[in-house]
Amino acid sequence: QLETLEQEQQERLELRPHPTEKRIHMVTHQHGMTVTKTLQEGLAKPQCQTFYYSQAQLRGLLLEGASLLLLRILARRQTMPPNLVFPAIDTEGQLCTFSY
Repeated sequence: QLETLEQEQQERLELRPHPTEKRIHMVTHQHGMTVTKTLQEGLAKPQCQTFYYSQAQLRGLLLEGASLLLLRILARRQTMPPNLVFPAIDTEGQLCTFSY
Protein backbone atom coordinates (compact mmCIF):
# COMPACT_ATOMS: atom_id res chain seq x y z
CA GLN A 1 0.00 0.00 0.00
CA LEU A 2 1.60 3.23 -1.19
CA GLU A 3 0.66 6.55 0.37
CA THR A 4 1.78 10.10 -0.37
CA LEU A 5 2.87 11.78 2.87
CA GLU A 6 4.05 15.07 1.39
CA GLN A 7 4.40 16.52 -2.09
CA GLU A 8 5.65 19.83 -3.46
CA GLN A 9 5.09 21.21 -6.97
CA GLN A 10 6.81 24.32 -8.28
CA GLU A 11 6.21 26.17 -11.52
CA ARG A 12 8.04 29.32 -12.65
CA LEU A 13 7.32 31.48 -15.69
CA GLU A 14 10.01 33.95 -16.71
CA LEU A 15 7.77 36.65 -18.17
CA ARG A 16 9.39 40.05 -18.23
CA PRO A 17 9.08 42.29 -16.35
CA HIS A 18 7.12 40.15 -13.83
CA PRO A 19 8.21 36.52 -13.42
CA THR A 20 5.51 34.35 -11.86
CA GLU A 21 6.09 31.51 -9.43
CA LYS A 22 3.45 29.05 -8.23
CA ARG A 23 4.01 26.46 -5.51
CA ILE A 24 1.62 23.81 -4.27
CA HIS A 25 2.53 22.00 -1.06
CA MET A 26 0.49 18.98 0.04
CA VAL A 27 0.80 17.36 3.45
CA THR A 28 -1.10 14.32 4.66
CA HIS A 29 -2.14 14.31 8.31
CA GLN A 30 -4.31 12.18 10.57
CA HIS A 31 -7.61 13.71 9.43
CA GLY A 32 -6.87 14.18 5.71
CA MET A 33 -4.71 16.53 3.68
CA THR A 34 -3.76 20.20 3.70
CA VAL A 35 -2.96 21.82 0.35
CA THR A 36 -1.30 25.24 0.32
CA LYS A 37 -1.05 27.17 -2.94
CA THR A 38 1.33 30.16 -3.10
CA LEU A 39 1.41 32.51 -6.08
CA GLN A 40 3.96 35.30 -6.47
CA GLU A 41 3.97 37.68 -9.41
CA GLY A 42 7.09 39.80 -9.75
CA LEU A 43 7.95 41.63 -6.54
CA ALA A 44 4.36 41.63 -5.25
CA LYS A 45 3.53 40.06 -1.92
CA PRO A 46 2.90 36.29 -2.30
CA GLN A 47 -0.78 35.27 -2.30
CA CYS A 48 -1.56 32.10 -0.32
CA GLN A 49 -4.62 29.87 -0.30
CA THR A 50 -5.07 26.80 1.87
CA PHE A 51 -7.48 23.94 1.25
CA TYR A 52 -8.36 21.12 3.66
CA TYR A 53 -9.66 17.76 2.47
CA SER A 54 -10.96 15.00 4.73
CA GLN A 55 -9.90 11.36 4.45
CA ALA A 56 -13.37 10.55 3.11
CA GLN A 57 -12.92 13.06 0.25
CA LEU A 58 -9.47 11.65 -0.53
CA ARG A 59 -10.38 7.96 -0.59
CA GLY A 60 -8.64 6.55 -3.65
CA LEU A 61 -6.66 9.78 -4.23
CA LEU A 62 -4.28 9.54 -7.18
CA LEU A 63 -1.41 12.03 -7.09
CA GLU A 64 1.22 12.57 -9.79
CA GLY A 65 3.67 9.83 -8.73
CA ALA A 66 0.94 7.22 -8.29
CA SER A 67 -0.54 8.19 -11.66
CA LEU A 68 2.78 7.51 -13.40
CA LEU A 69 3.05 4.10 -11.72
CA LEU A 70 -0.51 3.22 -12.70
CA LEU A 71 0.09 4.24 -16.33
CA ARG A 72 3.19 2.03 -16.47
CA ILE A 73 1.30 -0.94 -15.04
CA LEU A 74 -1.58 -0.48 -17.50
CA ALA A 75 0.84 -0.17 -20.42
CA ARG A 76 2.70 -3.30 -19.35
CA ARG A 77 -0.54 -5.28 -19.04
CA GLN A 78 -1.82 -3.75 -22.28
CA THR A 79 -5.29 -3.43 -20.82
CA MET A 80 -7.52 -0.59 -19.69
CA PRO A 81 -10.35 -1.23 -17.22
CA PRO A 82 -13.58 0.58 -18.19
CA ASN A 83 -14.59 3.74 -16.28
CA LEU A 84 -11.29 4.17 -14.43
CA VAL A 85 -11.83 7.35 -12.35
CA PHE A 86 -9.93 8.62 -9.29
CA PRO A 87 -10.03 11.73 -7.10
CA ALA A 88 -7.00 13.96 -7.76
CA ILE A 89 -5.62 17.43 -6.97
CA ASP A 90 -5.46 19.82 -9.95
CA THR A 91 -2.78 22.43 -10.69
CA GLU A 92 -4.68 24.97 -8.59
CA GLY A 93 -4.81 22.75 -5.48
CA GLN A 94 -8.50 21.95 -5.91
CA LEU A 95 -10.02 18.48 -5.60
CA CYS A 96 -11.09 17.10 -9.01
CA THR A 97 -11.48 13.76 -10.76
CA PHE A 98 -8.92 12.08 -12.97
CA SER A 99 -10.17 9.59 -15.56
CA TYR A 100 -8.38 7.35 -18.04
